[in-house]
Amino acid sequence: MGQYAAPLRDMQFVLHELLNVEAEIKQMPKHADLDADTINAVLEEAGKFCSEVLFPLNHSGDQEGCTYVGDGVVTTPKGFKEAYKQYVEAGWPALGCDPDYGGQGLPAFVNNALYEMLNSANQAWTMYPGLSHGAYECLHAHGTPELQQRYLPKLVAGVWTGTMCLTEPHCGTDLGILRTKAEPNSDGSYAISGTKIFISSGEHDLAENIIHLVLARLPDAPKGTKGISLFIVPKFVPNEAGEPGERNGVKCGSIEHKMGIHGNATAVINLDNAKGWLVGEPNKGLNAMFVMMNAARLGVGMQSLGLTEIGYQNSLTYAKERLQMRSLTGPKAPEKAADPIIVHPDVRRMLLTQKAYAEGARAFSYWSALHIDKELSHADESVRKEAADLVALLTPILKAFLSDNAFESTNHAMQIYGGHGFIAEWGMEQYVRDARINMIYEGTNAIQALDLLGRKILGDMGAKMKKFGKLVSDFVEAEGVKPEMQEFINPLADIGDKVQKLTMEIGMKAMQNPDEVGAAAVPYLRTVGHLVFSYFWARMARIALDNEASGDPFYKAKLATARFYFAKLLPETAMTIRQARAGSKSLMDVEESLF
Repeated sequence: MGQYAAPLRDMQFVLHELLNVEAEIKQMPKHADLDADTINAVLEEAGKFCSEVLFPLNHSGDQEGCTYVGDGVVTTPKGFKEAYKQYVEAGWPALGCDPDYGGQGLPAFVNNALYEMLNSANQAWTMYPGLSHGAYECLHAHGTPELQQRYLPKLVAGVWTGTMCLTEPHCGTDLGILRTKAEPNSDGSYAISGTKIFISSGEHDLAENIIHLVLARLPDAPKGTKGISLFIVPKFVPNEAGEPGERNGVKCGSIEHKMGIHGNATAVINLDNAKGWLVGEPNKGLNAMFVMMNAARLGVGMQSLGLTEIGYQNSLTYAKERLQMRSLTGPKAPEKAADPIIVHPDVRRMLLTQKAYAEGARAFSYWSALHIDKELSHADESVRKEAADLVALLTPILKAFLSDNAFESTNHAMQIYGGHGFIAEWGMEQYVRDARINMIYEGTNAIQALDLLGRKILGDMGAKMKKFGKLVSDFVEAEGVKPEMQEFINPLADIGDKVQKLTMEIGMKAMQNPDEVGAAAVPYLRTVGHLVFSYFWARMARIALDNEASGDPFYKAKLATARFYFAKLLPETAMTIRQARAGSKSLMDVEESLF
């Protein structure tokens, strides 16, 4: 049934050699005492939990799935509850949380690395604590002191879990037309009524209470997104002692039967005069919920990295063992009946694609998490602002580019297994099914592309994009004169120039016709995603070159993967740039009757 080993060597390379996190956190007072040895020890223990406890439940959890027992009761697959108990007892939910509420206070980049491993081991299970951490972040940022004291210690401890309830049967991304209502009660609470669908982790048997963050409308709310408020709606209303009290009027009506993530309960949630409490200001709930939504989008990036890594690990093992045909240049294992399939060029293409996308995603996502830490904790206000802008710009790329790549990579993993990849017992087809949802939820990848191009780039006249562009140009200027870096710097500089010109061209077209943004957005995001990966692969190649003389095969492999990325994957941008430039005419001039 496959295997999983946490890629600790590469994780440490990214954290300590690429990002130099120990020096970075010295500028963050609350993390200044943390050292590399402590970080490594935490990740090693997390890796053991993921490989020994979670991974063995992944396939069985997928096969069994969650069960709707009736009357709002849902059970998770065998072993899930026990694994969650171990997770809580070990203190993992508290890792990146505020010590004021019982957290361990470690940086976001450490928590981020934990979630990569959790997702590789078992994405469906990981969604339960993952959404809980998002609920924690939302309440930590926007809850009243009273709500924070009541709910955050329980979420931090993991004894209560969280969800976010946005989608309704008639509206998905378009939250401006949601209908769930919130009527004021005399005690300061609100009576919430409505139906929410597609609620991940919406009901389960892992924790004693579930805290729903629900978007709803007040009676006098203006229409559209400006009239949405956010409420906290517990499954059990806490009593005076802070423990679960009376059953609230929020209940699971059913769970969905889905293509993948079978071990996670995707619930229909019915609210019937359920008691809720306002989070943040009236009619500004979307602003508060965006804290959780952005956390979820970064979480989807980590889900996608996790699946890319686990697919690569297992298809690599299979490719080294499976015998099929002979190498085109003559037998490589003459003592055997056939050569292992790793000798064949196209198998190597698929393996290296997975490896390049996994390691590029690790560099990008860990860098992004470090910038979240800078945004929250750096001593210099200007650094905090710069980091916030970069995180805002790159979040849609992290969600969409990584999930697109994960679906491609898990398909490659399944293909390498051949017919066995299509058979459930080998496990590869589950990764394809699980990866597919990552391109849809938390805002489809097309929505992410519109957010990137329309809001994050054209919306501020490219100000945030120029900040990332400066990182690229500074690196190109510093390394461009060095002969050994030409094979990496030249294509990096080239894609940087092309993105700048493409952005200006689309911006000019959009002034005449807004549909030009919609037509260009998806291939534009792919293009910028490759710019981001090119930057990180060039930086990693520099480090590998600096250490090449050590003879360590790790650096040799890193350099080989960098060369593969620039030779075989970056050229996709020749197509995506042409697609983005092609405009909206061939799409929008087609009459509906011709479809």
